[in-house]
Amino acid sequence: MNIYDVSEKAGVSIATVSRVINGNSNVSEKTRLKVLAVMEEIGYTPNVFARGLGLNTMKTIGIMCTDSSDIYLANAVYYLERELRNNGYDSILCCTGPNLATKKKYLDLLMSKRVDAIILVGSKYLEQKAAENNYIINAAKELPIMLVNGHLDGPNIYSTLCDDEDAVFNVTDSLIRSGRTDIVYLYTSTSYSGLRKMAGYKRAHFVHNITPQPHFIKLCDKNIQCAKDSLLDLYSMGSKFQAVVTSDDSLAVGAIKFALSKGISIPDDLSIVGYNNSLLSLACEPELTSIDSKVEALCITTINTLMGVFNGSNVPSKTNISADLIKRGTTNF
Repeated sequence: MNIYDVSEKAGVSIATVSRVINGNSNVSEKTRLKVLAVMEEIGYTPNVFARGLGLNTMKTIGIMCTDSSDIYLANAVYYLERELRNNGYDSILCCTGPNLATKKKYLDLLMSKRVDAIILVGSKYLEQKAAENNYIINAAKELPIMLVNGHLDGPNIYSTLCDDEDAVFNVTDSLIRSGRTDIVYLYTSTSYSGLRKMAGYKRAHFVHNITPQPHFIKLCDKNIQCAKDSLLDLYSMGSKFQAVVTSDDSLAVGAIKFALSKGISIPDDLSIVGYNNSLLSLACEPELTSIDSKVEALCITTINTLMGVFNGSNVPSKTNISADLIKRGTTNF
């Protein structure tokens, strides 16, 4: 039995059930008694929302990320843990890697620890086959699932994400308007976020009636050397390009190294744009123009939403945050 069974049998919303469990005053006495009676009848013992009834709660949130060595994910975990501490919660971190079976294993492990909610950091937790996301949807029947920079429809699933598509569209559009129409796009994954970024690159070409050259769209490992080698391959085949847009700052640094190795002037002959506005953008010369995906704001909003869920407030299931373009020395548009 879960909170959905209580909601259905009592004829009230899930939000109303959570308000009753949390002792929220915005529920009539009649409704409160009705919900409590149903809970007793079906033998439902709250886990996630137990605090309002004075039951045991771990005051602990599970956090899952695929790779803690990744700069973006490491920053996200830091901000999430900081905000959780500020709200009186501890956290348990699981680094799952990309394998689906391992992701399921660690989600089950966190649920067995009776954590109060689980936060999935990064869009690599969303599989392209809908059926492979059922483990997340099923877990959300028992406790809130929070997605940082990913979106999945389902009850008790809350998404906070950067508008990756618009961010890449805007910078690609600006490059084209400045006369740089031959633009290479380097990307690291076909995750939810990765696909949205690529969609922005393609949409900018579409609105200018330009067909992107397939060999200009290159999948790379997330490392500097891979990006440099990919561009060297293009260059050796005689491909001429005036700009490089990337899905991650590490790839953009690789583009800078490529340009330096070939004596190509940045930004006069080659514009380069990174993504995430990480420390890498300041650790190269020239300093890197990069899209700030607002990881701190994403994490703060995620925790604020979670606290709203715990308090029985009406919170949005999806929150979009706009990115900013931080212009530095690798562009001059």
